[in-house]
Amino acid sequence: MTETRAGSLPGRPAVKLGRALASPVGVLITIPLLVVVVGVGVMLLGREATRSSSRTMAEKQLTEQASSIQGDVAFALDQASPILERLRVLADPARPLEDVLVRVHDLIVGRPGVSYASISFSDGTFRGAYLGEGRRVEVQESRIGTRGTEVVRFTVKGGALEKLREEVTDYDPRRRGFYQLAERTRARAWTEPYTFFRSHETGITCTEPVYDATNQLVAVLTVDFDVGALSTFVARPALDEARTLVTTRDGVILAYPAADKLALPANDKLLRYADLRDPSLDALFRELAKPALGAALAIVDLETSDGAYLASIAPIGGTRAGVTVPLDWYVATIVPARTLLGPTHALERSSMIASGGAMAFAVGIALILAWNLVRMRRQVAASRAQARSAEARARELGAYRLVARLGAGGMGEVWRAEHRLLARSAAIKLIRSEALADPVGAPEIRERFRREAQVLASMRSRHTIDLYDYGVTDEGVFYYVMELLDGLDLESLVVREGAQPAARVIAMMIQACSSLAEAHEGGLLHRDIKPPNLFLCRAADELDILKLLDFGIVQTANDTPQAATRQYVPPKDIPETPKLTQLGAMLGTPGFMAPEQILGMPLDGRADLYALGCVAWWLLTGKEVFPREGADAKILHKHIYEQIPALDAKMRGWCPHALQTVIEACLAKEADKRPADARQLAAMLRAIVIPPEHAWTEAKALAWWAAYKPAKPAPQVSPSEVQVIMPVRTDQRPEHATSEVAISQTVMTPTSKP
Repeated sequence: MTETRAGSLPGRPAVKLGRALASPVGVLITIPLLVVVVGVGVMLLGREATRSSSRTMAEKQLTEQASSIQGDVAFALDQASPILERLRVLADPARPLEDVLVRVHDLIVGRPGVSYASISFSDGTFRGAYLGEGRRVEVQESRIGTRGTEVVRFTVKGGALEKLREEVTDYDPRRRGFYQLAERTRARAWTEPYTFFRSHETGITCTEPVYDATNQLVAVLTVDFDVGALSTFVARPALDEARTLVTTRDGVILAYPAADKLALPANDKLLRYADLRDPSLDALFRELAKPALGAALAIVDLETSDGAYLASIAPIGGTRAGVTVPLDWYVATIVPARTLLGPTHALERSSMIASGGAMAFAVGIALILAWNLVRMRRQVAASRAQARSAEARARELGAYRLVARLGAGGMGEVWRAEHRLLARSAAIKLIRSEALADPVGAPEIRERFRREAQVLASMRSRHTIDLYDYGVTDEGVFYYVMELLDGLDLESLVVREGAQPAARVIAMMIQACSSLAEAHEGGLLHRDIKPPNLFLCRAADELDILKLLDFGIVQTANDTPQAATRQYVPPKDIPETPKLTQLGAMLGTPGFMAPEQILGMPLDGRADLYALGCVAWWLLTGKEVFPREGADAKILHKHIYEQIPALDAKMRGWCPHALQTVIEACLAKEADKRPADARQLAAMLRAIVIPPEHAWTEAKALAWWAAYKPAKPAPQVSPSEVQVIMPVRTDQRPEHATSEVAISQTVMTPTSKP
């Protein structure tokens, strides 16, 4: 008995405690107390996790927003380079005024962020295009006279000038900072921010001088970006109450969409952040003034008199349009902390109320807290996973990694990409799912995109652009991968270098015939042969390789419309606005369409040969077969009814008579009088005898490519590929754009054959 009592002594306190906890009073006290303790502990941990997750998500959203706008602004500023290249061609005082102003007008139409493009001659004459009232594009010429600077302003309608008004000012471009900077640097340069003469808006200018053969200054070219134009291009952030601005480090505002409701000063004073009287901007520029701010994107907290803010600051300086930007430029997005962290604070208050009632409703409150915590954690985890997945998908398409955007537009983008395993560069053309949201137009967009990829994949010619891959992402993004070309299209070649030697043209046309022969023998018609769709490139040690591009409107021979009786009837007085809109539509480019294609008749490969003859004419003369005179209907009428002019009268250099005969055969009005097919045309071209002194030799090609300097050092994707997805191409004249030409239903028979 003694041993049993002694052996049970050590367990007696535990037994007593167990009995106490198992008692009704113990249960009523212990369980609520344990639940409250656990609940409070979990609540504290959950609050910390929620704050951390909310902060991480907020920074992620700001980072993505800043990166997107950073890329958009850089893209806008880089447009200065191709615009200056085209302005250089127009910097001739003797060039007709209407021709110059119409082309400068077309240069800035649809250019996001660009507010002005101009040519200032050394005598003070000024020609340019700008965004006028309501952001409408207007053009002007000013000349310095006895009364002052006489300015005439126009609009462009139907390819012709329409006078708006005349005025006299004291403007002299030679006294402006951009002109003096160009004289001083003797090279392309960016100005510091300054106020523009007419609008008084703050902006920046990319300027470049033009010299003649005697090294005398002929003109100064400019591309302007003002606050208004850049602000409309910089999209408002998706975050509620967020504001974005583009600024210099010392406080000059270059873009601020949120300022559109403010009364900004209209004077020659630079627009600075202090003019906006915004406490959050004051705090932002205190951060920008700190020397610790580096070249990488930064997320900072701002404390102001009207509350706390979170801001992202990203640099956009560096090399823009081939020139190092002289100032520190930044894009910043500011959002109130309450917008990002307000839900978290509300959740904290709810948790405190719940914990206060935990003693009375211990079990119920514990279950509710646990359920809320699990749901909250799942939401945070799902949001993080979606953000990581979206970021990964945004940078990868299939086996390719996107490296740099080459072009962007309303429907999609073209990217330079690299294969993740093979280290091979390529160009990826894609159409975003947003472009397919319209249920009416989406089927046609998808079908053209699919057909173009299918056609390219079926062709093996060395002179057809290679297709590597095609697919659709989980988000509905249609894309295909093609080879990345190094060179320029034939339109840019002539605009930049002028008419080409006959021997070189013969070689290029033979290569084009190789691609067309394969397409025609496979029952495919291109229907849009024109200079922008033929690309001259180099690969390794091969030079002057011609590639046929853009099969977006290709059709099979048996798909051609059965409308052989339809006739095109020219109006007695062709108006500037075509009225051929009643029935049917034929895709193509007006200056390069065969008569039967214009009339909507059945087509075969000889329609493409007609267009190829027009391309050869363009290469040899630098002009189209029939010069443009306003409405498309006029040039269509000429291609159907008028005889072509004499080729030798349009050329300056050597041209064999046999080549003229071949081109005249290609441009025959009747298809039966043209070469039977592309192979026969190639044979006719190869048979042309070229004297040694006029031959396009490998040495000449090597010298030409050695002197060729592309606008950007990075490899360029074919401009005509960019055309398909961009509203306005950076290097394509509007008259060579593919259009849809409507055919009138009226049926009449001409009294005589053309």
